[in-house]
Amino acid sequence: MFSGLMLNTWIAATAVAVIAGVTGFFAVLRGSTFAAHAIPNGAFAGAAGASLLGLNPFAGLAVFSLGGALGIAGLSRRARSDVATALTFVMMLGIGALFVSWSTEYAQEAYSLLFGEVFGVSAGEVLPILALGAAAVAAIVVMFRPLMLSSALPEVAEARGVPPHRMELGFLLVMALATSMTVPVVGALLMFSLMIGPAAAARSLTARPVLAMTLSVAIALVTVWAAIAMSYQSNWPLGFFVGTLGAVFYLFGRGYAAARRQLGRTASPAA
Repeated sequence: MFSGLMLNTWIAATAVAVIAGVTGFFAVLRGSTFAAHAIPNGAFAGAAGASLLGLNPFAGLAVFSLGGALGIAGLSRRARSDVATALTFVMMLGIGALFVSWSTEYAQEAYSLLFGEVFGVSAGEVLPILALGAAAVAAIVVMFRPLMLSSALPEVAEARGVPPHRMELGFLLVMALATSMTVPVVGALLMFSLMIGPAAAARSLTARPVLAMTLSVAIALVTVWAAIAMSYQSNWPLGFFVGTLGAVFYLFGRGYAAARRQLGRTASPAA
């Protein structure tokens, strides 16, 4: 389980979990979960186009991820954020459908990009994943204070000179970087689960931002590692375990938050 190609699997999955936990925390905090769903699924079209042209799917993923982020940010200036995200998403899916219709030998690769191929990560794919992951984390570190302020207190951030549209664009570009590295590993459909489930669970467990982001990364790591081990032993699809564990952690977080509120209400009259 820890030798040969499986070593590449563990390294790549660990990098994916870290960046999913970090970006997912801000996606939940900013209410950008729809964008977290739209960008990786729309970027699938870029991978389809690159494969059709005989290019590296990473190149197509990067181009369409960045294009999707720019499209959402640009349209959001003139329309509601959810409308802008939906329009960009639909457009990218339409282009992807066109690319897939032109190919007669794309079924297996399309399945891999949608649901991931974590057990097929080669040594040549590990380095781009680590490089893009490091770039995304570095960007979050640089933007951390203004991004946190604009996410939690947007009016205060704008009053202090933090431009909201610029921060939104910066965060969407970071999400696009994350998408470029994670879709080939966990797939476009499962990336949403890995990015949102652990972050939402962490937000339910604590209101302290740094601790919540740390917990988001930790839960994402446990989710991926446990999913790989169970998938390896059972030969069941990795996506089943990723999606199920993400939902379990979220439900646990919500249950914990509800129990804590109930204890608080019970303790108040007694006090």
